[in-house]
Amino acid sequence: MKYLMMVVSDPEAADRPADPAVDEVEDWVSRNDAAGKRVIGERLRPPEAATTVRRRGGELLVTDGPFTESREWIAGFDVLECDDLDEAIAIAATHPMVAAGTIELRPFWPFDEA
Repeated sequence: MKYLMMVVSDPEAADRPADPAVDEVEDWVSRNDAAGKRVIGERLRPPEAATTVRRRGGELLVTDGPFTESREWIAGFDVLECDDLDEAIAIAATHPMVAAGTIELRPFWPFDEA
């Protein structure tokens, strides 16, 4: 099953001391790529770089900025291929940002499932 793993910044945890032992995201990426568990992933630019697109009443509305005002913001994502949620949680628990942010997992919802 595929899971979207959203890596969310946490301003309250941003002041934690750096820890090279857990801050090396490249090691996490390499390990999970090699295991065939990480399908794709990228960092995202800050919310100031977001563009929001809506259509209301037949009119296209394009605005600068994220769709919601929040102190937390999505800093990156990974798509995981896991046997089940327990495995996805185990992989997310080893991501360096779990100590400085929040990781949210959501299973994909295929269109052929009602």
